[in-house]
Amino acid sequence: MSDIDTTSIPGYKAGTWTIDPTHSAVSFSIRHIMISKVKGSFEKFDATFVTTENPLEASVTASAQVASINTNEPNRDGHLRTGDFFDAETYPTIDFVSTGVRVNKGDYLVDGNLTIKGVTKPVTFDFEFGGFGGDPYGNYKFGATAKAEINREDFGLTYNAALETGGVLLGDKVTITLDLQGALQA
Repeated sequence: MSDIDTTSIPGYKAGTWTIDPTHSAVSFSIRHIMISKVKGSFEKFDATFVTTENPLEASVTASAQVASINTNEPNRDGHLRTGDFFDAETYPTIDFVSTGVRVNKGDYLVDGNLTIKGVTKPVTFDFEFGGFGGDPYGNYKFGATAKAEINREDFGLTYNAALETGGVLLGDKVTITLDLQGALQA
């Protein structure tokens, strides 16, 4: 048990929270041709957070629709939906289920199982609270950012191409960034 309690997180409330998709984003970036990064997002996603009196007993379940991938290049998006990458027809969602929350050197870490393309692996998100507060419409909300880095090949995303100049088209490491706003359910 930790000495973290609800008084150490200003505005914290126990309850069930649902994601506000109009004020949230699920994005990623990956090294491209070894010199720059390509960024993308999933436009359709859902998440539910359950907070308890002890913040370290909170949980989250989340899902992103693979077909909603958007890298601002329709041909690339279409290729990412195929069996070379996500195989959206066979594996329509990317899912995350938390297994625990912990504090390390003052930082919140959310451990869980990430499933991509039918492969489930443990992943840890660095979780940064933006805060808690009411909106003008009587809703109570929280804001947070969560980040994790995964190796795409661990999830069966192994497609790549050699470059004439040496190296490969795509890096192995993918940074996942979640900008979240959730609303407390009555």
